[in-house]
Parts: sequence; structure tokens; C-alpha cells
Amino acid sequence: MSWLKPAHNKRLRWGLVLAAGVCAELAVFAIVFPVLHFWGQTAFLAAILISSAALPFLAALWVGRRVESHRALYGLLVGTVAALMYVVLAWGHPEPFLYQVAHGLKLLGGWLGGVAANYQPRKVGKPDASAWG
Repeated sequence: MSWLKPAHNKRLRWGLVLAAGVCAELAVFAIVFPVLHFWGQTAFLAAILISSAALPFLAALWVGRRVESHRALYGLLVGTVAALMYVVLAWGHPEPFLYQVAHGLKLLGGWLGGVAANYQPRKVGKPDASAWG
């Protein structure tokens, strides 16, 4: 039953995932609230959607350069941490549908960042043969 054993004994780098996810979500806050102040509600809502996809994407690229494999998984985890951070902070408060869409964009952006990391130069290891993780 060797097929049940993992291909390697490396563990996920949870510290890296948590740091990237938290930083991505804090960066979303740092962008969208000044947008609300200076440009109003419509720009604020657009900034939420754009930054919710873009910042986990960039954070996942950063993580992807520091891991040897499973970059798409790492990216998805980064997006998950970013989404969960907001859910925990807003616990008990109703979320508009747009915010739920933004959480989905965080997951998608993180995953796409992990996929894109397969095509970027890495700081560790050899290039990954699989573009999907």
C-alpha cells in the first residue's frame, strides 16, 4: 500500500500561509477604507472586489516563490486565511452579498497566484513539472 504514503515527508509551511493571508487581508483594509473616504461608496465597493482578488494573488505569488511544490494549494490556503480573517472579525454581523463574492474572489485570487507561481523564478528547489499544484 505504498500508494497511500505521501510522496515526501515535508509539512505545509503554515506560518508562511498565515502571514501571507493576514497581510493580504490587512492590505485590503488599508486600500479600501481610504478609497471610501476619498472617492465614495461606489469606488469603495469596486475596490473591495478588485483588492480581494489582487492581494491574495500577490501574496500567493510571494509564498509560491518560497515553497518547493503544491503552489496552487498554498495559494488557495492564503486566500482562505484572508477570507476567514474577515469572517472572524465581522462575526455576528450580517454580510452583504458583495462581501461574500469578495471572499470567493480571495480564494480564486490566491489559487491563481499559486498557479502563476509555477511560472515564476523560485528562491528554493527546482521548477515544478505540474502547473496546477
